[in-house]
Amino acid sequence: MSLQLVRIDQRLVHGIVVTQYTSATKAKRIMVVDDVICDDETQKNLMRMSKPAGTGMSIISTETAIKNFGIGKYDNHNVLIVVKEPETVLKLIEGGVKIPEVDIGIVFNTPNSEPIVNQVYLNDKQKKDLKKIEELGVPVYFQYVPTNPKEELSKYI
Repeated sequence: MSLQLVRIDQRLVHGIVVTQYTSATKAKRIMVVDDVICDDETQKNLMRMSKPAGTGMSIISTETAIKNFGIGKYDNHNVLIVVKEPETVLKLIEGGVKIPEVDIGIVFNTPNSEPIVNQVYLNDKQKKDLKKIEELGVPVYFQYVPTNPKEELSKYI
């Protein structure tokens, strides 16, 4: 399997992911794993229009991602996964997907969340999920763009 990175970014597929993270990870497939978006044809079509030429895109449910990684469907691809929530990352790990590292990009400000770093606001559940990911041996860090230094989760939470 060639899973390069999981990025938590509530904007999902957008300029930074398309132009910078795809290149930095040498991704040949951008995979959006989201149990709501996977059923929204309008959102899926919009995201597909933004992908770089020569790059595949999958917009699938958590269950489908676990199944596909389990059968080796992406073994010949460099994959960049983008999710909205840390909870999705936990489900992938619990489902047997080997995640090399988790980058936290953009998490929106919502009620009950607090500012952590630039453009990242987390609520208690998100913090708990991120700590659990880290406890499972997966490095977790904040990094807005690939040229920024990685700031480890433990420095802030």
